[in-house]
Amino acid sequence: MDASSGPQYRSAHVDTFVQDRLPHVSRQPDLLLDLSSLRYPPRLNCARELLDGGSDDPDRAGRPAVLSPHGVRWTYAELTAVVARIAQVLTQDMGLVPGNRVLLRDTNTPMLAAIWLAVVQAGGVVVATMPLLRAKELAYVIDKARITHALCETGLREELEAAGDGVLTLMDFDGLEHAMATKAEEFTAVDTAAEDPCLVAFTSGTTGMPKATVHSHRDVLSICDSFPPHILRATREDRFIGSPSLAFTYGLGGLLLFPLRIGASTVLLDRAGPRQLARAIEEFGATICFSGPTAYRAMCLDTQDHDLSSLRECVSAGEALPFVTRKMWKRHTDLDLIDGLGSTEMLHIFIAMRGEEAWTRPGAIGRPVPGYITAVLDADGNPLPYGEVGALAVKGPTGCRYLDDERQLEYVRNGWNLTGDACWADNEGYLYYHSRMDDMIVSAGYNISPVEVESTLMTHPAVRECAVVAAPDDGRGAVVQAHVVLTEGHLPTAELVAELQKFTKTEMAPYKYPRLIAFCEELPRADTGKVQRYRLRGAGHNSSGTVVMTATPEPEGAIGGPAPE
Repeated sequence: MDASSGPQYRSAHVDTFVQDRLPHVSRQPDLLLDLSSLRYPPRLNCARELLDGGSDDPDRAGRPAVLSPHGVRWTYAELTAVVARIAQVLTQDMGLVPGNRVLLRDTNTPMLAAIWLAVVQAGGVVVATMPLLRAKELAYVIDKARITHALCETGLREELEAAGDGVLTLMDFDGLEHAMATKAEEFTAVDTAAEDPCLVAFTSGTTGMPKATVHSHRDVLSICDSFPPHILRATREDRFIGSPSLAFTYGLGGLLLFPLRIGASTVLLDRAGPRQLARAIEEFGATICFSGPTAYRAMCLDTQDHDLSSLRECVSAGEALPFVTRKMWKRHTDLDLIDGLGSTEMLHIFIAMRGEEAWTRPGAIGRPVPGYITAVLDADGNPLPYGEVGALAVKGPTGCRYLDDERQLEYVRNGWNLTGDACWADNEGYLYYHSRMDDMIVSAGYNISPVEVESTLMTHPAVRECAVVAAPDDGRGAVVQAHVVLTEGHLPTAELVAELQKFTKTEMAPYKYPRLIAFCEELPRADTGKVQRYRLRGAGHNSSGTVVMTATPEPEGAIGGPAPE
C-alpha cells in the first residue's frame, strides 16, 4: 500500500506497521465531528486522559477505580501507579517502541485493565484476545496483526506459546509482577497523535475469518463522549459491572473506558455467568450493568433471588433485544433496559433506545446516538422511504478501518459504514431492526424477519430461548426453521411442535410461522455470546443434537402464498 494511503499527521509511532496497512483514504468512511465535545487536540494519549481526568476532578485520586471479587480495591492513584510500573516493564525490559502490537490474554481482571492502559500509555497498540481461543485461532491473530509482544495470564500461557512459535516477546503475569516490583510509580505518557492507532480489535468471526479493525486514541475518547453522557447519563458516583469480555469492544467501553472517563468505578468479574453477575451486583452495589438479552432473561428466570435494587441503568447489546425480555426485566427489577446497536467496526454503540421510550414504540431499537447519523439504503445505495427495509448505513466520529483487508470495500461505500444490518425507519427517525442482511429469510417471495419470529416464540411459556434461520426448500426457496431450547418441565414432542406453530400463526402473520422446529439443549454461540446462526442454517441439528424436528404438511395450493390459518 502506497504512502499516500497513510494518515496525514505527525505520528509518534516508530513501528508503522498498522498505519502502512490502513485502507487508502478514498476507502475510509466520512467522519463527523459536529459536536464540540468530540473535537480533540491533535496530540492526544487516551490512556493519560482516562487516568488523569483533568483539573475539574480534584478528588479523583482517592476515589475507587477498579474492584474485583478477589479483594482488589484500587483507587485512581493506585491504578495510575500500577499502570506506570507496567509501562516501564514494557519499554525498559521488553523493548516496546511506539506502534508495536501487544497481544493480551486474560479474563476480566484488574491486571488486564491496567495492562491495557499501560500499553496505550507507552504508545503501543493493544490486541486483546479471549482466553478461550486456541493455538490455531491465536496464530491467525498473531500473523494478521504481526504481534511483537504478548502479556498473558500465567495459566493461559501454553496455547499462546504454541501459537507464537517463539517469535513473540512473551511475559506471563507472574514474571510481570516480579519485574514491576523494581519500577517507579510514575511514567510520562508517549506524546501520541490523536489519530495514532492504539487498538486493533478483531471481529467475532461469526460469518467468516475475523477482521482486524483499527481504532485511534481519538476514537476511544469519541465513544466515551457520545453514548455515556447522552444516553447512559452516568456520573462519577456510579459503579459499573457486566458480563462482556474486555477483549470485545462492547465490554471494553462499558466496563473500562466509560467508567474511567467519567471518574466512576468498575467491577471486573473473571467469571460473569448470569448467576455470578447477579451475585456480584448485590455484593458490590453496582448501579450500571452492561450485558446481553440472554443474560438478562436468565437472571429473571434464576431461582436464586439476588438483590438487584442498587441498579439504576442497564444496557443490552450484542443481539436483538426481544420485547418479552424487556418486559420480564421490568417485572423483575422495575427497570427499563437501554437497547443498543453497535459493532466492532464502529467501536461501540451508535444507535440506542432509552428504556422509557420503548413502551410507546414496541420493536424500535432507537435513534442515532448524538454525534452519529443513519440512513436506510437500497441495493444501489439510494435512501429508502420510511417503512421500507434496507441496509443500515451510519456515519459518525468513529468508522471502519480494516487492517489490510479487501472487505473494507464491502463495509464502507460512498463514505457510509454499512453495518450488515437490515432495518427500517419510521417518520420520526426511530429505527426498527429486521435482521442481519445475511440472516434475512425470503420464503415464497415474502421477506421474513427471524428476529420477529424469535420474539414471538419467546412469549410462549415453553420456550427458554430460540434462534430462527432459513432452511432450503424446493417449493418456496426457503422456509422458516426455529431451533428451540425449552424451559424446564416441557418435553420435546410432536404435539409441542404443533402447539408452537399454531401459537405463532395467531400472534403474527401466518406466513411467518416456523414450518420446521428443532429442539436442542443449547444454541451454538461465539465467544461474544452471539448465536452462530450460520451453524444452524439448512441443518436439521446443531452441535447439541436435535431431539425432535417436524414440518407441518402443506395443503394443496399453499406453495407461493401465505401459510394456512
